[in-house]
Amino acid sequence: MKTPTLPLRLLLVLPLLTGVCVHGYKPVVIVHGIFDGLKQFKTMSLYIHKVHPGTEVSVIDLYSNLASLKPMWRQVKDFRKAISSIMQKAPDGIHLLCFSQGGLICRALLSTTPDHNVHNFISLSSPQAGQYGDTDYLKWVFPDFMKKTVFKMCYRRLGQKLSICGYWNDPHHRSQYLQSNIFLPKLNGDSPHTDLRVWRQNFLRVKKLVLIGGPDDGVITPWQSSHFGFYDSNEHVVEMRNQEFYRNDTFGLKTLDARGDVSTCIQSGVKHVQWHSNYTVFMRQYYRDDADMDVQS
Repeated sequence: MKTPTLPLRLLLVLPLLTGVCVHGYKPVVIVHGIFDGLKQFKTMSLYIHKVHPGTEVSVIDLYSNLASLKPMWRQVKDFRKAISSIMQKAPDGIHLLCFSQGGLICRALLSTTPDHNVHNFISLSSPQAGQYGDTDYLKWVFPDFMKKTVFKMCYRRLGQKLSICGYWNDPHHRSQYLQSNIFLPKLNGDSPHTDLRVWRQNFLRVKKLVLIGGPDDGVITPWQSSHFGFYDSNEHVVEMRNQEFYRNDTFGLKTLDARGDVSTCIQSGVKHVQWHSNYTVFMRQYYRDDADMDVQS
């Protein structure tokens, strides 16, 4: 297999992966998004190996393609099991790069894993505050529905068996979202539960949270959800620090931000399906132990 040549833009923004442990660079674990799988991240793995030879890169081969529509908590359980075995072999910690739906899976497994050793959690174009929009992905899953009517399917027991319904956040049906959605409201602490305090402690074990997204994504809607922003009832975007879950610090985001450990990056000109092969953003320095940057480009 031919090793890809590093593009000039990438060379200008390196180095990456400078989180060095005793035996080399920290392992990188990648979790794919909806309708994705192992093959979409092969090129990315090659680039990481090219820049930092010897880095252990693991793309978790679970719930690929259509299987990515399985219920969110089921996926979280199995991804947690797979990643826990990698963490046990890496006492100095790992970096976690999670794309799209995978970003929510990763945040959930971090919250539910008391002994994780994730250093940098890189959320790449992930609907962290939910999804609400007419996109090609939505039309593929719900060909007979528009965004205004998807709640009729998603906020039912049957609908919650589809992954996308686990983070479908209809701003016009907030009460039904809180009552019937069994994934995102619980993860965000919008729906109180007995594990909330422990989950918050678990999540705060992460050293750095890096949020990457952009206005030309075309799938994550609103795109600011990749930075924990979301619509109010008038479909005006409310940014992260004005979200209720941030102000109440329900899952630790405000504390993490106060520590100076939340970095955001806005990258324009990148469509959702292109993040797999766009290296100029997350390869700036987001695998570093001291990653701390807010970038707009």
